[in-house]
Amino acid sequence: MAGGVILLLAAGLSTASVLRRWLTSQSIPGDFELISIGSGLGAFGFLAYGTLARSNILVDTATTWLPRRVNRAIDGFWTLIWAVVLLVLAERMAQGALETLRSGTTTMVLGLSTWWAIGIGAACLGATALVALRWVGWLWRGQG
Repeated sequence: MAGGVILLLAAGLSTASVLRRWLTSQSIPGDFELISIGSGLGAFGFLAYGTLARSNILVDTATTWLPRRVNRAIDGFWTLIWAVVLLVLAERMAQGALETLRSGTTTMVLGLSTWWAIGIGAACLGATALVALRWVGWLWRGQG
């Protein structure tokens, strides 16, 4: 839900900025910064739910003839790979958030600190990895 709200706010800010630019020839200061942060956080916010709902793209045209048990094992294997990739990305993003905090990196126009957004992205990736690992267990026990 939070990801959807953030994306709606980013879309609203984009619309308001375009309208303001059209009416007054001035945009909202820092609009691109807030929209890029909001869009990134919104997308990260959807990953765990998408993984939980198994709404990611599944291509099974080559394995439809295999027994259901074999397909679950294959799905479990690739879901495990997805979880490992997510864990690596989460750890790297967490390191990036710490480095950004240490260096005091801010946005260009508004001067907003960016470490917190990177940290939230890392947490979302970590949560998605945990959900993926849960699916691995379900799939390999024949519950998926």
